[in-house]
Amino acid sequence: MNYIPTIGLEIHAELKTKSKMFCACANDPLEQHPNLNICPICMGHPGTLPVANEEAIKKVIKVGLALNCRIARYSKFDRKNYFYPDLPKGYQISQYDMPLCQKGYLEIDGKKIDITRIHLEEDTGKLIHPAGADYSLVDFNRAGVPLMELVTEPDITNAKQARQFAQEFQLILRYLGVSDADMEKGQMRVEANVSVRPEGQENLGTKVEVKNLNSFRSVERAIEFEIKRQIKATESGQKIVQETRGWNDAKGETFSQREKEEAHDYRYFPEPDLPPLSFGDEYIERLRFELPELPQARRERFGREYGLSEKAVEVFVANKDIGEFFEKAISELGPGIPKDRLQKLIQLSANYIISDLMGLLEGAGVEGEDFLITPENFAELVVLIEEGKISSAIAKAVLKEMFATGADPDHVIADKGLSQIADKASVEKIAREIIEKNPKAVQDFQQGKTTALQFLIGQMMAATKGTISPDLANQTLRSLLAN
Repeated sequence: MNYIPTIGLEIHAELKTKSKMFCACANDPLEQHPNLNICPICMGHPGTLPVANEEAIKKVIKVGLALNCRIARYSKFDRKNYFYPDLPKGYQISQYDMPLCQKGYLEIDGKKIDITRIHLEEDTGKLIHPAGADYSLVDFNRAGVPLMELVTEPDITNAKQARQFAQEFQLILRYLGVSDADMEKGQMRVEANVSVRPEGQENLGTKVEVKNLNSFRSVERAIEFEIKRQIKATESGQKIVQETRGWNDAKGETFSQREKEEAHDYRYFPEPDLPPLSFGDEYIERLRFELPELPQARRERFGREYGLSEKAVEVFVANKDIGEFFEKAISELGPGIPKDRLQKLIQLSANYIISDLMGLLEGAGVEGEDFLITPENFAELVVLIEEGKISSAIAKAVLKEMFATGADPDHVIADKGLSQIADKASVEKIAREIIEKNPKAVQDFQQGKTTALQFLIGQMMAATKGTISPDLANQTLRSLLAN
């Protein structure tokens, strides 16, 4: 029997604000000292009054606009009552029946994934379980941090699609500047609601929630496992229980945690210490005007304007700062360049950024545009490569020095003695020396083994440290060997 998976996602993201959601304590996810950024308000002391963070509200509305949501003109906060050691108030200020954003969508590979709601709440503290100890510690630095929650409709049909949705959502958050959404740091957490039903059955199967997936790989693997687990259980006659399950990444399997709570278990009621929220059309349109170019729009524009491969476009979309550096470098090439030559320069720029510059960034542990090379100097280097004034080997060496010092390519070439040898007599002299030193390769070439010529070219490049272009080396060797 064939089974149809049905998947919905709940994604939490900590917002990038200076202060917490309802108090003036610092919102600092990098703070290592426990219980430093706390106050009577976020610790839930009696008699304290919360005040809503306006910047956090704006950020959630911007996310809603970016995801085609209907923005509430009237909203409110609610108390969600439950006890947990890292919840100092004994309740969480959240939103229940009047979220800020509703009924949006996000397209993944041409398929619309409908978004039920996006609401705003406060994060909990963090429990720490020392190895071998019979106690736990609580760090309340995170308690009260603005936390946005997105809930999709059960429109996702496979694990890969769920992963793509989460990745695209993370990109949108970063483009908007509302959250760093670093999953390793807990700034974005994904929960998947998974059910299966036999093909032909209209009613959805029993939903199981898999909690706190902290990497895209875990999202995909956990959903794949849960689909297989539910199908196997159904076929063996077991009843699927509505429950919350955890994910054991090492074992590659989900495990039962508790039976799933329903909304009434939380005893929601309107937060009495916060006034309701109202938004006019002018306010919403002002926030819409502030939206930047979003990932999908950039994909379409990069493909249309620059003629890049789908793979290259995706690199520049996924790495926003690198994409911006690429565009700034292209803008430095100047007007009046013939279309064919411009396209060649664009392709060279993309290739050297993706294959070489990003490798240097990764090796140095540097992110974004936080490096010394200017777009103007990079464009100058690309022109030198395109004009054949330096070889690929020299270009890589020059780029490495530019990355280390920020110098322009002409100065690097002069200081390091990396000028390309173009004098015909000098090149022929070097080629003759290589031929004399490698009689076996010469004999192999004359017997029709074309790989022997590549070997000789490599010897010339090595002998000159890449200061001869491969094309010139090829032409010179062929000419001498033919005679």
